Amino acid sequence: MTVPVAAPVAASGETPKEPPKGAMGVAQADLDAVEEIVRAAGTSFHLGMRVLPPDRRHAMYAIYAFCRLVDDIADEDEAFEHKLPRLTAWRYRILALYRGHTDGPVTRVLAAAVPRFALRQEDFLAVIAGMQMDAEAPIVAPDLATLDVYCDRAAAAVGRLSVRAFGDASEAADRVAFELGRALQLTNILRDLDEDSRRGRLYLPREWLDEAGVPNDPRTALAAPGLAAVCTRLAQRAEAHFIAAKRAMAACDQRAMRPARMMAASYQPLLKQLQRRGWRRLDQRVRLPRWRKLWIALRWGLPFRLRGR
Repeated sequence: MTVPVAAPVAASGETPKEPPKGAMGVAQADLDAVEEIVRAAGTSFHLGMRVLPPDRRHAMYAIYAFCRLVDDIADEDEAFEHKLPRLTAWRYRILALYRGHTDGPVTRVLAAAVPRFALRQEDFLAVIAGMQMDAEAPIVAPDLATLDVYCDRAAAAVGRLSVRAFGDASEAADRVAFELGRALQLTNILRDLDEDSRRGRLYLPREWLDEAGVPNDPRTALAAPGLAAVCTRLAQRAEAHFIAAKRAMAACDQRAMRPARMMAASYQPLLKQLQRRGWRRLDQRVRLPRWRKLWIALRWGLPFRLRGR
């Protein structure tokens, strides 16, 4: 005879309660752990995603946390042979995730987000491949084709994941990811020229450097007379991507594109400020003025903390 097994009881005689659940039906402890990764990064992303409803917001937090963790591996000051196993481990985590296996808060939150928002495995793997490009060896004067692949993996792949979490999985939304990802990444490259050169990196395209007579060497390229022409050219390409992204957004779900428009509103003025500063005093880091940050916060309904208040 089969004896029914009673449910386990707590010391008080009560049946143990399920852990509290939050967005997407995920354990609140996992959501909190992922959000803490985002908060600890110290960027405006945490506040920026508050324009989204809870399920989409926490999906974006998990996407960001994944990107942050693999990017940190690539940026660590250690030999590639020590980084590769950790990047490979993340590849296996993503493959396992799509087979229903998870191993921590980030993958558990992603496991809920993947089917809900049709997040694609190949986009997660592309992000890891982009980080591996940075981890293998410093990128120095890549040709235009390699630079485009890097931008696609490091930025547009994140965009393809993001637009789905925002609420639009259309071809037009993928086009937004394509154009806006490149616009943001090229702006980052121009903003970080001095910092990257000190780390032995130079992301400006080799063909344009050669045409302008600029050495393909991070230590000497930034002092070359032809550098301004190369940077001006790359800034114009970034601007063209911003324009194309805005055009693609017009064909998308307008509510879903709100975070994407917010990103463009933050970065396009930064690009214009870089162009106004010019390409000589690259050690003078360009940042958005405080009034611009306040305008963006008010425009998108975000909380804005004034210092001393």
